[in-house]
Amino acid sequence: MNEKLNRPVRVLVAKVGLDGHDRGAKIIATSLRDAGMEVIYTGLRQTPEMVVNAALQEDVDAIGISILSGAHMTVFPKIMQLIKEKQMDDVLVTGGGIIPEDDMKELNEIGVGKLFSPGANTSDIASYIKQWVKENRSF
Repeated sequence: MNEKLNRPVRVLVAKVGLDGHDRGAKIIATSLRDAGMEVIYTGLRQTPEMVVNAALQEDVDAIGISILSGAHMTVFPKIMQLIKEKQMDDVLVTGGGIIPEDDMKELNEIGVGKLFSPGANTSDIASYIKQWVKENRSF
């Protein structure tokens, strides 16, 4: 429970594009739920527009994108653009998958939060999201 929110942190977990490997996303969704967060899992083959619209409708604090397809340099910038257009600047966009370190840095520079590689400790991911929301979410 986040004391500023008086409710659990709400996270939308999504798989964007044609990537059909969702085991990691399901593990993250379960781990975040077990850490006390409310998790909305959108399932496979989402578009950036679908993800941002769901995040807006569900009033989430964070969006977690799982991406293994190599399309991260297209997907994350599009999500960030849509977030700005919908004035959701206080929503964390984070994620993970197969993302080279140089690309992670470039994505961080456009406003994407910390990105996690396969094998990342799920409690570290949960702690990061909770801390970011506590420090950055507007109420």
